[in-house]
Amino acid sequence: MSSIQYQLPQAPGPIGIFDSGYGGLTILHGIRQLLPEYDYLYLGDNARTPYGTRSFEVVYEFTRQAVIKLFEMGCHLVILGCNTASAKALRSIQQNDLPKWDPDRRVLGVIRPTAEVIGTLTHNRHVGIFATEGTIKSESYNLEIQKLHPDIEVSGVACPFWVPLVEYNEADSPGADYFVKKRIDQLLRLDPEIDTVILGCTHYPLLLPKIHKYMPRGIRIIAQGEYVASSLQSYFQRHPDMEQRCTKNGQTRYLTTENPERFKEQAQLFLHEDIEVENVVLGG
Repeated sequence: MSSIQYQLPQAPGPIGIFDSGYGGLTILHGIRQLLPEYDYLYLGDNARTPYGTRSFEVVYEFTRQAVIKLFEMGCHLVILGCNTASAKALRSIQQNDLPKWDPDRRVLGVIRPTAEVIGTLTHNRHVGIFATEGTIKSESYNLEIQKLHPDIEVSGVACPFWVPLVEYNEADSPGADYFVKKRIDQLLRLDPEIDTVILGCTHYPLLLPKIHKYMPRGIRIIAQGEYVASSLQSYFQRHPDMEQRCTKNGQTRYLTTENPERFKEQAQLFLHEDIEVENVVLGG
């Protein structure tokens, strides 16, 4: 049994939420809307973002470092608020690392909650995915959706410029129109019958005004925050032992691997509130 297990605090602690950058703040926002009473510890690996074009091995290692950091800071439950990390690292961490670190701790992702509900949201069983290159190549959405809903046809398009548009505060700029329309057109060429589209990256909700502008009427657009939140609520109902390990003071702490002032400024776009941010080092 790994010695790490003896370094992990056993007292109840906050719910950890990890993302490669800022996008996971949309997941945090959705969860806090539904479950405001809990404490949260958000960690953004902004120094090494984006994860979308990195290899499986690198994403796994970076995510692994972040999860163990959150465990060391008192979390018993960590949510990977990053689709790329959920696609490339979640299963390996669940199967290989948790049994060695602490079999009573849990790591959850954002792909399965969306896959679970999509069957109730699409009418004609044709679903589209916008995501990073890494998430699309992993086919994680296709596999999860078709495991739960074998009759649904899934088509995915990678959107490599969408995350930088958000991170550099260009989501409302005229230049964003070109990149958003290009990917919508590409997806609908793949399957003109699509009636529901999943935003499979947590940055993409900030592009919703542009997406709505170019998406044909009648196509439903799904952002993940509310579905991850309701899935977590359901998880706590099924696992009261884990729920009791999560503290409830209604407080949120923010950590970043990069410049805290830059994180604070960017977080305003996602949270619309003033926050305090601390610097943290991973993998050192």
